[in-house]
Order: sequence, then structure tokens, then C-alpha cells
Amino acid sequence: MCGIIGYLGRENAIRVVIEGLRHLEYRGYDSAGIAYVDGTGLKIKKCKGKINDLEKLISSEDCQTQLAIGHTRWATHGVPADYNAHPHSSDNVVLVHNGIIENYRELKDRLISKGYIFTSETDTEVLSHLIDLYHKELPLEEAVREALRQAKGSYAIVVLSKKQQDRMVAARKDSPLVFGLSDQGYYIASDVPAFLRATNRVVFINDHEFITVTAEGYRIYDSEGKPVEKEIQQVNWSPSMAEKGGYKHFMLKEIHEQPRAIADTLAGRLLLNEQRVNPAEFGFPDGYLKTLDKIFIGACGTSWHASLIGKYLIESIAEVPVEVDLASEFRYRKPLIKGGDLFIAITQSGETADTLAAQREAKSRGAYTLSICNVLGATSAREADSVFYTHSGPEIGVASTKAFTTQLTALMLFAMLLASERQVDYDTAMYIDELLKIPEKIEQILKRESEILNIAKQYSKAQDFLYLGRGLLYPIALEGALKLKEISYIHAEGYPSGEMKHGPIALIDEEMPVVILVQKGPLKDKVLSNIEEVKARGGRTIVFTSVEDPALKDSDVVFTIPETLPELEPILMVVPLQLLAYHIGVLRGCDVDQPRNLAKSVTVE
Repeated sequence: MCGIIGYLGRENAIRVVIEGLRHLEYRGYDSAGIAYVDGTGLKIKKCKGKINDLEKLISSEDCQTQLAIGHTRWATHGVPADYNAHPHSSDNVVLVHNGIIENYRELKDRLISKGYIFTSETDTEVLSHLIDLYHKELPLEEAVREALRQAKGSYAIVVLSKKQQDRMVAARKDSPLVFGLSDQGYYIASDVPAFLRATNRVVFINDHEFITVTAEGYRIYDSEGKPVEKEIQQVNWSPSMAEKGGYKHFMLKEIHEQPRAIADTLAGRLLLNEQRVNPAEFGFPDGYLKTLDKIFIGACGTSWHASLIGKYLIESIAEVPVEVDLASEFRYRKPLIKGGDLFIAITQSGETADTLAAQREAKSRGAYTLSICNVLGATSAREADSVFYTHSGPEIGVASTKAFTTQLTALMLFAMLLASERQVDYDTAMYIDELLKIPEKIEQILKRESEILNIAKQYSKAQDFLYLGRGLLYPIALEGALKLKEISYIHAEGYPSGEMKHGPIALIDEEMPVVILVQKGPLKDKVLSNIEEVKARGGRTIVFTSVEDPALKDSDVVFTIPETLPELEPILMVVPLQLLAYHIGVLRGCDVDQPRNLAKSVTVE
């Protein structure tokens, strides 16, 4: 997820773009850049770091132009570095890009064969060269359209041309793009905050639509070049609301971003023609997974809950034994890890002190290390032997939401790859098909948010909660309880429902809401029995389930999620629990984005 802004108008374009980038920095902050037209042609300034670092590169004599584009980056391909920062250029083309080009390797090989030289590690650079290839003979608009016919994946791009310096051309597919109009000029951006202080008059660009902007006006058209009529709308957002995409809090925005985040994490990772996971995305040495005897996973907090589910997935699908440790305990128990074993570090930030210490301990004992991380170039990723990046984008809210579900997605992909490499029989096509449906099924849950709000209103004054689940849903019970603790400051505990009679049942009375997670399978009837035990003691039952069963009709609340494979159900089941925690926290007047005493990245032990 990156921030884009382009401007053409009467004001100083560089100042407009720099200011716009400041309001988009929440979308990415590892590098930034700008391209602009001056009297001598197109100039590019870019660097690793923050917007302030970019501003230092722009001298006062550079600041006289009416056309510029800018970008603030959240790295997906290539480490944070000057040469990987946007804009990217070719002979006659300069562009900025938000999204992922899935077939960039194939396009890169083709362009190299035609003499193009690549200077970055990014997927974006292929677009600049590909558009340039067509722009040698075609006008910029046609060159952009032709190039994007070749590209697979997601994109929002804004393009400038050295041959046609009077315009900018933009297009989108699966990444946001919005056009703004004011008396002072025209704006193209990935988000409204980039220009909201100048205008609230906008046109939302849809997938497969293009826009050309010149001083004389703008034209919107489809992939065939046919005009598209679009309504100018007025956005009644405050600037702070706009940074949150119209959501009240970053946490809620990030919960709603999960369909996109999971789709991005899957993008390019599946070889659909071969019905398997792309092994190149994990980067293991040839043959390593075939001889693997044991796997260790270390993580903290929410990532530890993902690790527990990863253990279930890997052992059930790939049939390899897994040990899961809280990273803070791993190196103090003298783990029996040996050379050739695999250690997986799971960390959103890649900077969690305990997880890094566990990863280093495992590596010192000869283990091969894999980092599952959300931040490109983070310490965990740099120090690991292999890395798999989740593409959830920056997570601003302290309580992790989309990072968690993309970690589960990554672990599912790893389990499938491991099974394939070891020739363990499983229905690959079925798993892939269901994985690809997960974003849409999360959308279905999010559309029912009002139901979760009603549940929150009923139980927001409770002082204690108990969360119960079995099998794959036990870690989701832990995660649901953690979210409620973090966000609302209500005491909550997660337990395996089979352990209820071994202590927690003593807590249940008429004041105790009990959240119970139920899925199909051999454990269903046992969990239904737990519900009866809670009801017999006056407890209030809040059931989240993928099954319909007459035994549930007497529960106080039943929320049904879409059906999927049991192994994928945790990804869906956690979404309503995130929403429940969020709405209870808001109703109690808590700061859900920055809960008391918590930090986003725990960088000390």
C-alpha cells in the first residue's frame, strides 16, 4: 500500500505534491519521490526515508512548475533504498505505482531481451519500460492502455511523458484512485486526504478506467478508449476522517481492508495453471523441504496465535511435526533444535525484540530460518535465510487485525507448499479455490457489521468475558479475548472449551457473557454440550458459527459466518470478533487506535 498524488494547475506543483504526500504518509513511509516538468524536461528526486528527507533534495530553483507527481512507498518488492523508490522511469516515461504486478518476472525477461536495463528490484519498473516500449510509436494514452493489457495484478498509476509534457495519464485496477478538481487545478491521488485541504469536489475512478489531464481539462475513458461519463461528487469529510478513508478509526479501516490485504498476500503466490503454490515466493533451497524433520515457530502476542493455527495447518496438511513457542520463552528453555531444522519467525513489524532473539538463537544452533513479516527490509527479514512478505500494508492501529489474517494466509500457503514438496496427498485444487474465495467471504461478514454493533450494545457493560473454542478455533478464542482486553480494557480469557470443566466453569454466572466458537467436524457436538453447560449455570451465550443446528436456537446470540474449509475457517471467524472488540471499545469511550500502555512494535525485551 503506497501513497500517490499528481497535480497540474496554477499553483507550484512541487509544493502541492509535497504537501499531498504528507497527508498520505500513513499509507507508506520507507521512501518517497517526486517527478516534475520544468523548462528543461522531466526531473526526478527520490530517496529512502521520510517526506522531510525528500524535501531536502529539492532546491529552491527547482520549485517553479505546474505539473508534478509524487509517491510515498510501503515496500513490497525490493528493500527500502533510493534506487527502489518511486517514481520509476524509462527513456521517455516516468510513473508512480500502487499495487503489485504479478507477472513482472515474465515481463522483465521480455523487456531485457529488447535491450531495456533495470536499475531497481521493484515490480513497478517493468511498467515504466513497457509503457515506454509502446510509447515509441503511440501517443501516451494509447501506450498506457496497451501496456496495461499485458500486466496482471493490481495497479493505480500516474504517468508523465518526456515527449508529451503537457499531461498526466492515470489508470486503476484493484487499487484506489480519485480525481479532484479545484479552481487552482487538477489532482489525481490514491486517497482523498492528499488534496482535501484544496477541494472536496471529486470523481472516483473505477477499475479499468483511465484519465488524461491537461491544462484544458480532463477526459475519462475505458480500456477501449471510449469516453466514460462520471459524476462530480462532494466529499463531506474532515481532513482527519479522510486519512482514515472515512472511517472513524484506523482500526475499523484496517478491519475493512482485510479482503484487499489477503488478496494482495495471495497475488503472485499461486501458480494457477499448475494448481500449486509458487515455491519461489518462499525462497527455500531446492530439495530442502523434502528432507525437513521438524519445524519450530516463534512469535509474540497476536502472531503467536497465528503460530498456533500454523501448527494445526502444517501438521494436518503436510504431516511435519511443529513446536510453537512464545518467542520470549524460546531461548530460555534450551530447545532441542538442531542443524537442518526450520525455525519460522512470525512478526508484523520484523522488529519485535523477543522474536528477533529467538530467531538468532535458532540460527546460532544451525537451523534454517524463515521470516513471515509485513515490513520489507525489517531486521527479521534481513537476518533470515528466507522471507515471505505478507502484503497487508501499514497497520496504524496498535491492535493487530489485517496483519493477523494475512499471517494465517501465509501459513496456509506454506503448509500447502510443504505438502506438495513432500508429495503428501491433498486436494490442491479445492484448497486453492477456497483460498481465493476468502476475500469475498470476509466482505459478506463486513456487510453485516450492524449485527455485531447490536451485540456490542447488549454486552458492553460486562466486566468479564470468556471465549471458548476447540481445535483450530481455540487460538481464535485466544485472539478474540486478546482483542477485547486490548481495546476495551474488559477482562477476558480464552480457553479450549474442553478445559472449561477444569476451572473456568467456576466463573460462569448470569453476569458472564461467554463467546463460543463452533465449526463442523468431530468436535461440534462436544462444543454444543459446552453451550448447554454454560446455559445451565445462567451464563449468556454468544455463538459464532459456520453451522446451523437446532441445538443453537436457545443461545442468546447466534452469528453465522459463511462456510469454507475447516482449515480456512479461522480467517473468517476472527473478523466478527475483531468487530465485536472494536465496537465494545468505542461504546466504552476507549481510544481503540492507541490503547493505554500498549505500543505497536515491542522493541525491548
